[in-house]
Amino acid sequence: MPSIQFFNDGIVFSIKNQRKKANWIKLVAAKHKFDVKELVYVFSTDSNLLGLNKEYLSHHTFTDIITFDLSTEKKRIEGEIYISIERVKENADAFGVSFQDELDRVMIHGVLHLMGYKDKSASQKSLMRKKEDACLSLR
Repeated sequence: MPSIQFFNDGIVFSIKNQRKKANWIKLVAAKHKFDVKELVYVFSTDSNLLGLNKEYLSHHTFTDIITFDLSTEKKRIEGEIYISIERVKENADAFGVSFQDELDRVMIHGVLHLMGYKDKSASQKSLMRKKEDACLSLR
């Protein structure tokens, strides 16, 4: 049975309509022929994600999301996704979108990483954005 869990670390925050959000994520996975085994979202602060970024990725910059792939089988999603709520709010303002739309984009961005999509090159970023948009349309 798939498990999608939502936690917070260092902040007061909760996902509204958790069941609906989990069902959307499972639908996205199924459309890509993936099964969700266990997916944990941790909503946190800029400083906590900066610490993770330094410790695990040797990056010394702020980020909105860090994704850890823990899967051991192909086409199976198992991982942890850490999201900076501060960064999501700032990006929503910068991009002129609602906080909820930006949060959903970041949440599904992490799932796409767990399915193997990358975003290092310009072409990868372009494909990632198209995939995000397609996934957001399924909400």
